[in-house]
Amino acid sequence: MNSTVIILFLLIVGMTLLITYYAAKRTKTTNEFYTAGGGLTGWQNGLAISGDYLSAASFLGIAGAISLYGFDGFLFSIGYLVAYLVVMFIVAEPLRNLGKYTLADMIHARFDAKKIRAVAALNTITIVIFYMIAQLVGAGALIQLLFKIDYWIAVLIVGVMMTIYVIFGGMTATSWVQIIKAVLLMLGTVIISFLVLSRFHFNIFEMFTTMKSATPLGEAYLQPGVKYTTPLDTISLMIALLLGTAGLPHILMRFFTVKDAKTARSSVIWATWIVGIFYVMTIFLGFGAAAFVGSEAIQSSNAAGNMAAPLLAQVLGGDVLMSFVSAVAFATILAVVAGLVLSGASAFAHDIYGQIIKKGKAKEKEQMRAAKYASLGVSVLSILLALFAQNLNVAFLVSLAFCVAASANLPVIVYTIYWKRFNTTGAMTGMLSGLISSIILVILSPNVISPVEGAAFFTGDPIFPLTNPALLSVPIGFIGAIIGTLASSKQDAKQFAEVKVRANTGYRL
Repeated sequence: MNSTVIILFLLIVGMTLLITYYAAKRTKTTNEFYTAGGGLTGWQNGLAISGDYLSAASFLGIAGAISLYGFDGFLFSIGYLVAYLVVMFIVAEPLRNLGKYTLADMIHARFDAKKIRAVAALNTITIVIFYMIAQLVGAGALIQLLFKIDYWIAVLIVGVMMTIYVIFGGMTATSWVQIIKAVLLMLGTVIISFLVLSRFHFNIFEMFTTMKSATPLGEAYLQPGVKYTTPLDTISLMIALLLGTAGLPHILMRFFTVKDAKTARSSVIWATWIVGIFYVMTIFLGFGAAAFVGSEAIQSSNAAGNMAAPLLAQVLGGDVLMSFVSAVAFATILAVVAGLVLSGASAFAHDIYGQIIKKGKAKEKEQMRAAKYASLGVSVLSILLALFAQNLNVAFLVSLAFCVAASANLPVIVYTIYWKRFNTTGAMTGMLSGLISSIILVILSPNVISPVEGAAFFTGDPIFPLTNPALLSVPIGFIGAIIGTLASSKQDAKQFAEVKVRANTGYRL
């Protein structure tokens, strides 16, 4: 076991625990626990969003996907980046003006129905679980590689750490861990990208020319169709990535940590620049790993390719750089899972317990206690599920979370803000049809049922052919909302007028 790795890991863990300690002193109310009191500035929240968004899927999963599949792996980078345009122009400001703590608050601004709040909370928890599994799989693979310990022990270590951050520090601790992690991640990525380019004499054209023969795929490495051989599969993946971000609860929750809609928009602009620069650099991570580590070594370390970036760092900078990159990756995972646990816990504690069970009359201490118990519950469930998903690529796992978010959340968000005829029945049918269809299609897809033994949970011929069902499930979500609306005679023109004014100005009529 490398002493440098241990020292850097301990520094990262110590720094984050120190942040949690100071944040715990400032986290006394539910507003501070859920949203850090709404006190973050635009650049702070932009960095925190980046820290939340640049997850294990981005750093470990995409680097591995590009190293093994070339152009097809880079599709993840393209989709994740362009998705922020949807967030910026459609969701960010209206969400901040209409909501308080959760997505359900925003929908509740127009539809005062407990059943809608309950389904919105269910959607949130489902998406959080999908996303959490991806992060814990990446964390388990990383720590297993570095410390030579069993995968399940590694997952437990991360699970305990993330639970501590959320239960004691709330959103304040989570935000600052994400900010620091975003800075460290960008630093590590810039260093690796610089070293990769230096191997190609700082000539990008030479790099692309070399990659044509640097992998067993040959020239096909730089062309689409290596992993996603069916055009419909590629289109479906991109739909999930482009539309899913606008429905991710842990990203949407971040817009409640600023004081107003103007600052929320500023946050998105900051985040877009940061993640944009990062995703361009994933090309260097993936290409460098393919050229200097090799696909065989990458897959022998982790079948899904999740360890490509740390292995590349070791080749380029020895144990010191690998230790730094691994420690940053560990901080990346801790920051993201803390945000996920917090969004899942808020959905249960605020929406289900506080607003449905207690009918909005829960005392401050009761809400805080419920939030902490919910945090523990989300953590335990995610850990248990992650133990069975060790050999799945984390970027792919996150794409499934994006699919559920795009199918179940985005339709109701868009219609709530922009469609006058939309009503309670439409909101219910839209959320449920999107959620149920996406989950069922995932279960029937090649990700769960594969003819290759060991490649999925079950061996056999998949019933649904696409690896990501967004091509079908997203339209089902939108159409389900339309059908439910038209089938019901209920109208709420007055509520829509109020929502329209409030969404655009923040002013309550």
